[in-house]
Amino acid sequence: MVSIGNSWDILLKEEWSKPYYKNLRNILIKDYQTKEVFPNKYKIFNALKYVDYNSVKVVIIGQDPYHQKGQAHGLSFSVPDGVKLPPSLINILKETETDLNISQPKNFGNLTKWAMQGVLLLNATLTVIENQPNSHANIGWQILTDRIITILNAKPKPVVFLLWGAFAIKKQQLIQNEKHLVLKAPHPSPLSAFRGFFGCKHFSKTNEFLKKQNIIPINWKLQN
Repeated sequence: MVSIGNSWDILLKEEWSKPYYKNLRNILIKDYQTKEVFPNKYKIFNALKYVDYNSVKVVIIGQDPYHQKGQAHGLSFSVPDGVKLPPSLINILKETETDLNISQPKNFGNLTKWAMQGVLLLNATLTVIENQPNSHANIGWQILTDRIITILNAKPKPVVFLLWGAFAIKKQQLIQNEKHLVLKAPHPSPLSAFRGFFGCKHFSKTNEFLKKQNIIPINWKLQN
């Protein structure tokens, strides 16, 4: 039984007893015992722990956790304090700077501050084997995270979904509620950021939408 510690426990209660999750759990038990798997097993559900269902304002969908030691801590695109910023995260913070005319720290990529304001930093796959990107992509995680997106689609209060890159954009089919705002752009990776991620202005567009819905906007600046 998974314990998240907020209303996600009730919303996802039935998932933990389904065959796909039981199989997933067995795979994880074996892999955590025999391999380096990230993030730490106690941080797998950090995205949900930090942002209760009722608090979700924005969803940023990543593919799977960073696969090098010390990088992943359960929030998509984020790294813990003191960890060198991966290229995609550098580009995300660059876009916040140009979009919002703010300055971001150059050596700090912990996005927990965003999560604490209602930004669900959700990877579609919640674990990964060291140095093997997408190694856990087909073990069942995406059934669970698609279910989470479906639950959020049914949320009566408007939510902004930020879909960056082809993988995330595929999730749009799960978001049919016209109350929500879906913003799409190329992935922030150095391979694709110049094809339209830079200049997408998703951060200001998100806040404009939230304000129109009488929802407190996100302070995207990581350090004041």
